[in-house]
Amino acid sequence: MKINLENVLPGEIEKRSFEIISSELKPMTFGPKEELVVKRCIHTSADFDYADNLCFSENAVLKAMEAIKNGACIVTDTQMAKSGINKKRLAGYGGEVYCFMSDEDVAEEAKKNGTTRATACINKAMTIEKPLIFAIGNAPTALVRIYELITEGKLKPELVIGVPVGFVNVVQSKELIMTADVPYIVARGRKGGSNIAAAICNAILYQM
Repeated sequence: MKINLENVLPGEIEKRSFEIISSELKPMTFGPKEELVVKRCIHTSADFDYADNLCFSENAVLKAMEAIKNGACIVTDTQMAKSGINKKRLAGYGGEVYCFMSDEDVAEEAKKNGTTRATACINKAMTIEKPLIFAIGNAPTALVRIYELITEGKLKPELVIGVPVGFVNVVQSKELIMTADVPYIVARGRKGGSNIAAAICNAILYQM
């Protein structure tokens, strides 16, 4: 059997990938900014289910852009997500990316209080005196803690990206965030991951 490879220059591979995604993607009802977020998630995962799973609150992408222009920082729940986010682009607007999962004080707080490190990470994020975007791709307990702090009136995120992957309380934590009266981008169901969280951040940054 003869296998024919596409002749694509290295610098054109991403462009060609998005052309293939656009050609295979069914018509969507998203706005153009949200559509680019969906396409980048598909590009990252090769999973077209994100066209159906991703949910956006009204003007979520625009609100995130405005927050970033005002120096918003991004807090993630994994080093993998932090590594994947374009920190240079964010820094151009005065923002930074934080992940506290490896911090000793976070580990100590989690052990003392009998919580996950992800929960303790969200508590530590409260000390950042700048607008915050949360990009959660792994830990549903982080989403639950964000929801608790919002409902207690202690936290008002500029955006919550809720895309943890897995089985235990993953679906429920996402649904909670969608009721919290803050801007959100959520991947309903069990799918997600740190790569998807980073892809959503980058899809927003690359449109600015």
